[in-house]
Amino acid sequence: MQKLILASASPRRKALLEQIGLVFEVMPSDVPESFPAEIPVRERAGELAAGKAAQIADRVASGIVIGADTVVVLDGRPLGKPDAEAQAFEMLRALSGKSHEVITAVAVIDAADGRMAQDDACTQVFFRNLSDAEIQGYIASGEPMDKAGAYGIQGKGALLVQRIEGCYTNVVGLPLVCLARLLGAFGIRAF
Repeated sequence: MQKLILASASPRRKALLEQIGLVFEVMPSDVPESFPAEIPVRERAGELAAGKAAQIADRVASGIVIGADTVVVLDGRPLGKPDAEAQAFEMLRALSGKSHEVITAVAVIDAADGRMAQDDACTQVFFRNLSDAEIQGYIASGEPMDKAGAYGIQGKGALLVQRIEGCYTNVVGLPLVCLARLLGAFGIRAF
């Protein structure tokens, strides 16, 4: 079997790959995550995922490289990772009682020949109404600070979410069914 490489430092993506029993290396990319605002969010996520995978594929002679990018979108506006607690508060206040989309684009590249397969997943996430005290308590946990949209559904942030429509692992950061389909095109299967 070919060497599998995750082009991400995300502990959540690493845990998801381990969960399905894949053996892989981690080689984080350092692709800048900035794009002009006029580029649609879904397209931006796709370009970032492809850019991350391509950067690592260029560094190795062989292997299958996985790149991914997750974007939280509220009312058509992307929410990144908060820079400060005040920004996390504003994001969570804006998400309170509303639904939003989580889009994760995935790109898989064969480093030996440059062949790429790409797709994305979109999940609708519905937050319950949150009090300011609940938001402050969640921020005090430290969990929101390294996550797009300022929450992590796989941790304490699960208490913020009323329900989802779509792929749960997409909201965590890597849509596994989408990834499995892409890896299958390169002959890699979890079972």
